[in-house]
Amino acid sequence: MAKLVEYFLVCGLGPEVQASNGARGYHGSTGVSYSPSLLDQFPPASTDRPPPPPQLPMCVLPGGVAFHSTGFIITDESSYPRSYPIILTDGDGSKIYVSCVAFRDPVDEDIAEAYRIPANSYVDKCICLVSHSPCFRLFAEALEELHRLCFSPSGSSKPLWDIVAHMVTSVPLPTPGQSQVLFSLESRLLCIDMPPKGGFPHADMSFQPLLQCLDVDNVLQLFVSILLERRVLLRANKLSLLTMVAEAVCHLIYPIKWQHVYIPVLFYAGVDYIEAPTPYLMGLHSAVDISNFSLDGVVVVDLENNQIFSSEAIPPLTEPEGSILRRDLVRLLYPNVVHLDRARKTIGDPCYDDLRLGNKKWNEKHDLELRLIFLQFFASVLPDYRKFVGSAHVAMNVFNTQAFLKKRARALGRQPDPMASLWLFRGLFFFFLLVYGVQIFQLLNSQGFMDFLDRGYGAPDAGLNLVDKLQSVIANSESRGAILPLPYDEPEIITVADIQSKGPAARSRFCYDRFPANVRTQFEEEKRSAILAKANASFDRPNRPAVSSPVSGSFSPRERAAERDRMVLDIKVKLQGLWLRLLNLSSVEDPFSSFEYGTILALIESDAEGIGGSGFVECVREHIHSGWQCRVSEEQFVAVKELVKTIVNRATSRNDMETVRDALEISAEVHRRDAGNILDFVQRHLGSLPVWDDIRFWEGYCEYIMERSSDRTGKYADLVTEQLVVIARHLAGLKVPDPEAWLILESLALKNNLGSKQLIKLRGILAHVQNVKQGYWGKLPTSRAQPVASYPQDRQENDDSQSSQAAGAGRSWMQSMFSRDRASFRQPANDGRGRTDAPVSGSRQNQRANVDSTQAVKRSPALRNLRGHTGPVTALHVGTRSEMGDLVGENEPGMFISGSADCTLKIWDPTVRGSEFRATLEGHTATIRAISSDKLRIVSGGDDTLVLIWDKATSQNSMKLDGHREKISCVRMLSEERVLSASHDGTVKMWDARTDACVANVGQSSSAILCMDYDDTTRILAAAGMDGVVKVWDVRAGKQVHMLLGHKKWIRTLRMVKDTIVTGSDDWTARVWSVSQGSCDAVLACHAGGITCVEYSATDDGIITGSADGLVRIWEYQNGGLLQCVKNVGVHVSPILSVKAGPRWLAIGAGDNSMSLFHKAEQNDQAKGMAGWQLYRTPQRSAAVVRCVACDADRGRICSGGRNGLLRLWEPNL
Repeated sequence: MAKLVEYFLVCGLGPEVQASNGARGYHGSTGVSYSPSLLDQFPPASTDRPPPPPQLPMCVLPGGVAFHSTGFIITDESSYPRSYPIILTDGDGSKIYVSCVAFRDPVDEDIAEAYRIPANSYVDKCICLVSHSPCFRLFAEALEELHRLCFSPSGSSKPLWDIVAHMVTSVPLPTPGQSQVLFSLESRLLCIDMPPKGGFPHADMSFQPLLQCLDVDNVLQLFVSILLERRVLLRANKLSLLTMVAEAVCHLIYPIKWQHVYIPVLFYAGVDYIEAPTPYLMGLHSAVDISNFSLDGVVVVDLENNQIFSSEAIPPLTEPEGSILRRDLVRLLYPNVVHLDRARKTIGDPCYDDLRLGNKKWNEKHDLELRLIFLQFFASVLPDYRKFVGSAHVAMNVFNTQAFLKKRARALGRQPDPMASLWLFRGLFFFFLLVYGVQIFQLLNSQGFMDFLDRGYGAPDAGLNLVDKLQSVIANSESRGAILPLPYDEPEIITVADIQSKGPAARSRFCYDRFPANVRTQFEEEKRSAILAKANASFDRPNRPAVSSPVSGSFSPRERAAERDRMVLDIKVKLQGLWLRLLNLSSVEDPFSSFEYGTILALIESDAEGIGGSGFVECVREHIHSGWQCRVSEEQFVAVKELVKTIVNRATSRNDMETVRDALEISAEVHRRDAGNILDFVQRHLGSLPVWDDIRFWEGYCEYIMERSSDRTGKYADLVTEQLVVIARHLAGLKVPDPEAWLILESLALKNNLGSKQLIKLRGILAHVQNVKQGYWGKLPTSRAQPVASYPQDRQENDDSQSSQAAGAGRSWMQSMFSRDRASFRQPANDGRGRTDAPVSGSRQNQRANVDSTQAVKRSPALRNLRGHTGPVTALHVGTRSEMGDLVGENEPGMFISGSADCTLKIWDPTVRGSEFRATLEGHTATIRAISSDKLRIVSGGDDTLVLIWDKATSQNSMKLDGHREKISCVRMLSEERVLSASHDGTVKMWDARTDACVANVGQSSSAILCMDYDDTTRILAAAGMDGVVKVWDVRAGKQVHMLLGHKKWIRTLRMVKDTIVTGSDDWTARVWSVSQGSCDAVLACHAGGITCVEYSATDDGIITGSADGLVRIWEYQNGGLLQCVKNVGVHVSPILSVKAGPRWLAIGAGDNSMSLFHKAEQNDQAKGMAGWQLYRTPQRSAAVVRCVACDADRGRICSGGRNGLLRLWEPNL
């Protein structure tokens, strides 16, 4: 049975005394607060329970720890213990309920002695109960009883921690509505029960504080702000009030759940979070000054003065439901005033019931009636809402807002305009909301309402919920309370007896002068002693002279040195605080856009002396040595990687090899400690820095680790060899090529006069480390098949390469993380030790050499630069018959259409050399992202959320399709003059190109759609995007037929041919799916980067995948139906942007503006199937960075669009 309490915690001043601003040590008690720490917990940290949240000490003492000269004094109200609840949000969105009692406690003697704290000082301390059950009242009683037992003169009959252990380990969670649990703390009997299932969520709190602080009108304004998902900030001088009001308003919006940031009590140091741009509900103590913050759009609720401030108007509740809600609230709160002139005739008169309830002291019945009043509001504004969830043309669990609002208007007697159905798509948004209601429209499009549908409440097969029941009760004129389940008449009583108390009562009593510490382990004692000894030693050093501001304005050398030391300490303290806050960011926050990351980067880049860089490295090193296990999210790992890379670059420019060395060591330490399988970004990014090619760095590093070595009693040769093994592991971790790594090691060995035996041993160790790919992650399993990405001399990419299977036999996903391209490794200049600028010979150079050079001389590729765009080219399209079928005209010259960030489209005719430009299409107001075409029209979509249709003959804009809420990601021309468009708002819409009307919302996804494909014959649509899910719809039947799960990250490319769907994802895999079966047929997992493009060759029934690792892999079905990689194409070294396969030609374009063309001209090549593709030609690569590539495999043309606005068209002499 689950336990009621998960943890008992004690928080306060720990052995590491640090001010809230990051300054270490004790800095007095006036106006200074200190960071709280976790002092004790039960159960101990070694148990199997998940640890308490690391930010909990800072949250339970939001104002920090303050020092006091006295403890509890009965005449001083400020010294009284305080009891208040705190609510935290776990990573999965569940709430963690923490009940707290804070009080003044004497400072521990060892801490006071180590930090020279005045005698008889008191400090804030907090005891807490942590649970996932909102039993606020019970936990407050339990903590207050523990506090009384601790400081009562009569004491307790048992040690206090034994009482705590009994409560945490023995008290079970009662069964909702069926049982009650009785337990005791000494002589105090406590009872806990839970309401039955099927009713309101459990709320063990009173709603009265909300209604005592705000009048009815302000309560309704707060209610509207929460429903419309505004940014709401509560202010009060009591922490309990903040939590109770925040929790009350969250219960009053039931059945809607608050889906955004929820921090009822914000710690004072996190006040910057109130400027967050996303919706939030936060509470902040009124003692914190926010006058310097920009609160545009924030709804500030002053609970002390019954005031609400907002720079944006809060709309009133929709009518007539708003007036009814206000009337019912006034009846509940002021029944005597409402029925003042009304005579009470009979007992059954409703006014009699109101008066009877209102004249009583506020109790649980008032709370229940209040929740029913607000639930009735939702029942009134959502009549028959189930009928609008899913339809013939809308995917299940998607609400048809337009139809619902039309019916609502008719029910209220408002005659809808016949053109209202097109208002949303023609920009007349204001008039639409004027007729149908602003609040209702925003409510139906809120994330809370979407979550309500996703939880299954609106599904036809879902059971009745409280909204449905209340609608039925209202229709039958019954009492609102009839919808609630009845509790058991005779609930089961579970009595929890303290086993230790069954014996004879102890005569001795346990009395305390302070809250006792739990028994510490030997390790904890040693750690505490070491921290305090270090703090004590800092006072034994000679004091530095105080720095005063000289009148003359000049400093002496000693004063300048002292001022610099102080500045260095200040920067390091700030970095330490920023680093810890960066690690504590929630999963929904982007580290790169955070204040912490930006400030750390600014301190590193703006510091000419390197104090910021070295300070950050030292900060991470200290954190690791303090026990940090290097567990970070992938986004945080990328942020740290970028910071370390910046530090290394700037340190190299200053010739600060010490900082470079320290950065290398902490990177290796992070890799060794991390257990989360974070992608190895250090090998991909730090490995490309030129400092690792400088042998002088490794010479200095070797001398450093020799001096740092603690064992100098052995032989000198063995000591040098041991340190060179360390360097060898670093070289392997950075993926330095084997010849370069051995040259560095050999030079160091000869410099230290190692003999031949040590050289042979060192060479064997390096070979072993390289062969097993042992980097910072440790030893990895080797592949049973031929590695697809090994060292340059081993990587043969010819027709005779051994094939690798997609399932199991190829490299595992973990192995693929460690491959990186050596061709991009920067080769150093000659340093006098035999190192030259000659690149390491490898297969890519050999492959280029295998191309017939004489043929290249006789047939020089025809390259043309097309100029016209003034911004980066962001979209390219060419209408090919293999892709568009009969929609392409018979005499279509294969025109290229480009879209740019300059908001224009341009048409290019490649058949007219020197005069390729045809027309410019203007109409978009933002970057163009997608283009498609047929015989007569061109369709485009961009970041302006518009889909525009152009006439090919006149180059004029013939139609504007407005209906998406976010930027357009895909467009597609279909037969019968229809258009498909997909957007980042998660919808796929079908339009009639003749009437500019939206025919249907054919698809709906929970996140942005990045790619789609459509079969015009079977009317099957497949789309995928950021959620990693492939959704398949039958457009003819108007329903979703499959939801294909398997990818772990974004899906960026999708191709559908007949019954096969091929997808490529950022998780480094491609997957092959069956449309008819709705299952995954194969997983292609041999790339070392995200899959950027996929292609299906109908001629050979094969698949081609291109990846960010620069490789193209060609797959073919073998005997038994197993997909195998039959060819690896290693011509390119940058991410592949386009792969198109025709009957004779295979065209490939990459991000570094490199292109390649393959053909199957001979009869034996056709017989080889997919393996028969032969490299025909590759043009000279330019220096431009490419954003997009379009390949015309029917005619052997490739066109690339660069960031400089230049198009590069390659049409070799076929």
